[in-house]
Amino acid sequence: MAVIEIERPRTAGGGRAVAVLLAVLALAHVYWATGMTWPAADERSLSLATLGSVVSFGPAVVLPLAALEGCAAVAVAAHTRGVRGRGIPRLVTYAAAGGILLRGAAGLVWIVIGRDGSGAAFPWLNALLYTPLSLVFGWMALRAAR
Repeated sequence: MAVIEIERPRTAGGGRAVAVLLAVLALAHVYWATGMTWPAADERSLSLATLGSVVSFGPAVVLPLAALEGCAAVAVAAHTRGVRGRGIPRLVTYAAAGGILLRGAAGLVWIVIGRDGSGAAFPWLNALLYTPLSLVFGWMALRAAR
């Protein structure tokens, strides 16, 4: 009896990783919408560490972001799995790649020009964590979309 193997695209793992990242980000934003601020002590510290400036992490701000990230996670996962009607999931995967790469590019600009008044944590987190991860995951999303 012959065994037929189906070859998965090499980018499927990257697409799954991007979908998981987007889902984790969505959950983090839902968590912050409850008023909790982990890993920071308060909303101001959280804002300075994640964005480099003081902005609201209230539900009106973070819940739309969580919905966007959650929908993007589902679409990227659907595209990666090869679900029928791949047009919209593929477009969303391209859009997610563009958004993540845009964050990476902005991070590079912040590294080069620097940001005063953002607190000590953001420049380091941006240079060592946010920007490299954005560039890597953006590239993986772009490859998964193709």
